Amino acid sequence: MMDLFSDDMRRDPYPMYDQMRRMSPTLRVPTIDAWLLFDYASVDQALNDPTAFSSAVPAPENWFTFSDPPKHSRLRGLIARAFTPKSISELESRIRGLSRRLLDAKEGESEFDLATEYSVPLPMRVIAEMLGVPTEYLPRYKHWSDEILKLSYSLLRDDAGIASVDAYRSVTQQMREALPQWLDARRAAPRDDLLSRLAHAEVEGEHLTNDEILGFFQLLLVAGQETTANLINNAMICFMEHPDQLAKLRAWPELLPSAIEEVMRYRAPLQWVMRTPVRDIEMNGKTIPAGKLVVPVIGSANRDPARFEDPERFDIARDPNPHITFGHGIHHCMGAPLARLESRVALGDLLSRYRHFEPASADPWPPRKALHVHGPASLPLRFGA
Repeated sequence: MMDLFSDDMRRDPYPMYDQMRRMSPTLRVPTIDAWLLFDYASVDQALNDPTAFSSAVPAPENWFTFSDPPKHSRLRGLIARAFTPKSISELESRIRGLSRRLLDAKEGESEFDLATEYSVPLPMRVIAEMLGVPTEYLPRYKHWSDEILKLSYSLLRDDAGIASVDAYRSVTQQMREALPQWLDARRAAPRDDLLSRLAHAEVEGEHLTNDEILGFFQLLLVAGQETTANLINNAMICFMEHPDQLAKLRAWPELLPSAIEEVMRYRAPLQWVMRTPVRDIEMNGKTIPAGKLVVPVIGSANRDPARFEDPERFDIARDPNPHITFGHGIHHCMGAPLARLESRVALGDLLSRYRHFEPASADPWPPRKALHVHGPASLPLRFGA
């Protein structure tokens, strides 16, 4: 079962998902001492029923997404004051400017690595600007993000897992040294950035502590970049694999938002999350003991034929499309509007600049360095007008 984490499996886990949904939709994996859920109904319940499944799992303690009410409600409420839909929508012109500058730098080049030279730098710079991270910190900012991403390897409990925890502790210490300086400056003289809004966020007289802001900073650093980068890359892979759908999108560009939703279903940038049952739970004829680690596999749920008609078909006009890539309920991803906006801008720019694109290498793309995400670390493409 450890093949679940091999490069080949992470590039194309869908045949295995289909087999598991049919044969063992609730599966115990002894090597990681966890229960995997593959069918839509089970995954949906695990994500949306906090009375049965806790979000308190082996993960950084100050990441509010890994907490339950009332702590989760308080932190989410405070952060929501700083991370508003209005503040996201106001970023569109800045995102367009960043996207165009990155693509202008590739003007005249017929081949470049889409992942490393565009899809990863774009959301990284957007989040850095949004937070108000000093420009000179960008290389360190990327290093922090890369190291935190590897934390998912701790699930394997091997040497790589131990090393990932040590690396996380190291970058956390670095961030603890840098962040208070930035927050003190914002408290003394607020700016138009997210750090200022987090520093001053207040609900019923309560403010976020520095450690709570650090937790959100780390979560946004990873999730805010990784989801969007994978969404852009996965969309381009989908378009190359399904030229009829690309032609349809070019004929009806108003389908771009629908196409993005279909990419999120068909190649979910986030493949799985973690939960802990608060009591013994029966699923698909098996009993999951209270307190055991549960892994709801979103990537599998999004292709469950019990929920989606012809789920293996990539259809940019799919309607309805009840994918659960961003979750539901109290843990619905707060960054979903930003990921959708960035992807809409990025894909609009790419498709308008390049009429033709194809893989520039016959080698299979290497997966990103985080076990829970789906997308390429490198994606060399050949472009044509």
